[in-house]
Amino acid sequence: MPINTSPDAPDFDLSGPTPVFVLVRPQMGENIGGAARAMWNFGLDRMRIVDPRDGWPSQKAIAMASGAGRLLDEAGMFDTVPDALADCDYVFATTARMRDITKPVMSPERAMEHARAIIANGGKVGVMFGPERAGLENEDVIHANALITVPINPQFPSLNLAQCVLLTAYEWRRQTADIVPEVVEMAGTDWAGHIEVEKMGDHYEETLEKAGFFYPEAKAASMKLNLRNLWSRMPMTKMDVQMMHGMMRQMKRWKERG
Repeated sequence: MPINTSPDAPDFDLSGPTPVFVLVRPQMGENIGGAARAMWNFGLDRMRIVDPRDGWPSQKAIAMASGAGRLLDEAGMFDTVPDALADCDYVFATTARMRDITKPVMSPERAMEHARAIIANGGKVGVMFGPERAGLENEDVIHANALITVPINPQFPSLNLAQCVLLTAYEWRRQTADIVPEVVEMAGTDWAGHIEVEKMGDHYEETLEKAGFFYPEAKAASMKLNLRNLWSRMPMTKMDVQMMHGMMRQMKRWKERG
């Protein structure tokens, strides 16, 4: 039976340490704002920006960030990549290109799992994201301990900056929260109990018996078994059971009027 719960607004625990996301030479204010918004969607609020092309502050970034403007207000501004990473113990570099540099290459999921372990042991983790036009240069990547590569279409390997931030932030959230894979919005009702479904089955079986539905007699037992199996397979709510009873009662009234 599906889990009976209605998801409320996520209860982010921001008291613990998180990775710092470093935007290296971002070109468009809109993408910086989109990255901030993506980070805050998943409870991340530590942003650093290295040498933004159009200067800082950026009204376009603020507009795009919407309710995540605080991340931009508190973002660290740096002239160089080494300065932005100076206090990090472990650094990831996001890239869609394989390079002539020997480094571990991880999926976003594995990378954030590794980041969580490092942070749990008191380490500080940075994740670099490159500029929109061509991504990180080798001169940037050499400062990283490992690469993060998203398994995307090799014929179109370009990800928007904010999209890449969103993917990585989502994987961080998955590593640090109990996420229920499926929920059902109950809309004011609850799941029907076993006895309620059984009584509904009795109602249908008795009524269909009187209507001559179970014919021929040699197949009646098998038909009743199939009908019971139908009810047991269906995840029915109390409201569903009440409606099914009402449908059968109304059909009986209609037959009696005829």
